[in-house]
Amino acid sequence: MSLHLLLPEDGVTELLGSWPDEPSVYERGATELDQLVTPDFFETWAFSGCTPAPEVAVMNLGGNPPRPSINPIGFMTNGRTDGAKLRRYYEQGFTIRLGNLQRVIPAIHEVSRKIQTETGYSNYLHAFLTPPGGQGLRHHWDQQMAVIVQISGTKTWELWQPKFRDPVRDHLDSTKVWDVRWQQEWIEKGPDQVYDLRAGQSMILPRGWVHNPHSLTADEPSVHLTFAIRERTPIWLVDQLISGVIRDEEFRTVLLPAEIHGEALRERLRETRRDLIEYLEALDMDEKAESVRERALTELEYTT
Repeated sequence: MSLHLLLPEDGVTELLGSWPDEPSVYERGATELDQLVTPDFFETWAFSGCTPAPEVAVMNLGGNPPRPSINPIGFMTNGRTDGAKLRRYYEQGFTIRLGNLQRVIPAIHEVSRKIQTETGYSNYLHAFLTPPGGQGLRHHWDQQMAVIVQISGTKTWELWQPKFRDPVRDHLDSTKVWDVRWQQEWIEKGPDQVYDLRAGQSMILPRGWVHNPHSLTADEPSVHLTFAIRERTPIWLVDQLISGVIRDEEFRTVLLPAEIHGEALRERLRETRRDLIEYLEALDMDEKAESVRERALTELEYTT
């Protein structure tokens, strides 16, 4: 079971059994994942230039002054990732993030695939290398559950209760509803929880929890992995239920321009609602459940 590469038995039980809404830290110990992602991992996948430039981010928001993400052009040569340039940024205090490694490394792809088989959720993996005294990202929240796996060094995680309940990518995404005043509020209030995650530990970080991860007080580099697990929701089930309407000719007929105004539009909406209810009531739920389960196990999403 691939989740056991990320969490000990009690952590896997909690994740699958209750899908927690509070952060938890576990003693993972060393697993096969630690043999795959060693402290030298970034020598192979970053500083060699092997990771595609669109999947690399270079950040230093803990500097004085903070510096935003570097445009990929800054670490590319002839259209490709330039490992030597990445190394120079790292030596200047920048965090290096290698994104979507399940698309690049076959062994990571296999871990990701097995997690989807175990949970029914698609997922992706980002790896972060942060120098001592560095910080890549500041306060933000994510729209999916994350399992943070500390490989080497120490990373401090300052956490705050969610600003909004159950955010998703299309609603309450932190980048879309952000208010610059919130960050100062969180700083003045102080974190609700603080964890210094050490090598061999993992943390379950539920979606929506505000986090400010950093290595500002560390004396050695930090390497950690973020496994982002995209939970399925009833919204996803709605999409699955109506996915077949495109095969029904009634739903493919044209809406005349005159029907997108006034009473004609209201009437057309009423008719479509009636037709949709009839369509849904006619579905064979046993047959639909089989196809939905198959999609849960195989459907990949390519946005992060």
